[in-house]
Amino acid sequence: MPNYIWAFLIALFVALIATPAVIVLAAKTGAMDAPDARKVHKGPMPRIGGLAIYCGFMAAILAMLNFAELTQEVANGVIGLLLGGTLIVIIGLIDDYKNLPAKVKLLGQILAACVVVYFDVRIDVITDPFGDYLYLEYLAAPATVFWIVGLTNTVNLIDGLDGLAAGVSTIASITIMLVALQEDVMIVALFTAALAGAALGFLRYNFNPAKIFMGDTGSMFLGFILAGISVIGAVKCTATIALIVPILALGLPIMDTTFAIIRRYRGGVPIFKPDKGHLHHRLLDLGFSQRQAVLLMYVISALLGLSAVALNEVSGGMSIVIVVCVLLVVFLGARKLGIFRLKTN
Repeated sequence: MPNYIWAFLIALFVALIATPAVIVLAAKTGAMDAPDARKVHKGPMPRIGGLAIYCGFMAAILAMLNFAELTQEVANGVIGLLLGGTLIVIIGLIDDYKNLPAKVKLLGQILAACVVVYFDVRIDVITDPFGDYLYLEYLAAPATVFWIVGLTNTVNLIDGLDGLAAGVSTIASITIMLVALQEDVMIVALFTAALAGAALGFLRYNFNPAKIFMGDTGSMFLGFILAGISVIGAVKCTATIALIVPILALGLPIMDTTFAIIRRYRGGVPIFKPDKGHLHHRLLDLGFSQRQAVLLMYVISALLGLSAVALNEVSGGMSIVIVVCVLLVVFLGARKLGIFRLKTN
């Protein structure tokens, strides 16, 4: 059986057995998420479930990754990603216990991204659908930090309903894994399989009605690893792994975050100020139950994932058509749902 399948199964098993232990730990240490006007849950909920995701992922990677088979460049990148991911989990844990100010949390995310860049994981080249290359040169490091921090926050912001972030991240991980297998980039396949298994194991306890939330510990870790591994993949396959595939695979949280920024800017409120205008809030307002809203968003994520896989198999012109069609449908749907209108209560 391929290593990436074993990685998936190990991560799944460890997350399944670790999550109940984390529930007990959260209750004993006071890591509980209290309900408020913006949140949809009704009572206190354990919120450091990301620890179980982290344990599942790390167990799978340490068990299945053979550093001796890696080139020095890729090995350095893996070490940087694991160190940066561990730092982001620590920052998430502190936030889940102490509720860090948004600016402090952002600085922590930048620091974790800089750890990855320090180990020479950078977006040096961007390719367009026609195969032309744009060399970033001195902009490579800041562009990589922006990419990692941006994706870290997109997953963080979508974590608003039971099972939403975990399910979307699972779908995104499987999407990137499939494209990595198409291109024979096995290090990316291994990492995304481990991440999918860990997220899916946690989802067993996080789907509605949830017994635990992943908290910032989990949502930031998922986004951080997906962002970082896509950059490592770019070292071997710039045309497919670097930007477009991860953007489509994580299209739902990316677009929801983009709409939130536009909405808050137009409403004259700080970008980091929470509101009730996210897609999942709008679906609840339309009468969807939590489960129905989450399942619908799973379907949207899966369709975006399929378009990402298809993108890797078509010509440059057809890939542009796919991307434009996806963006048009999303924009029209967002307008119809009123995503661009500010709603704070």
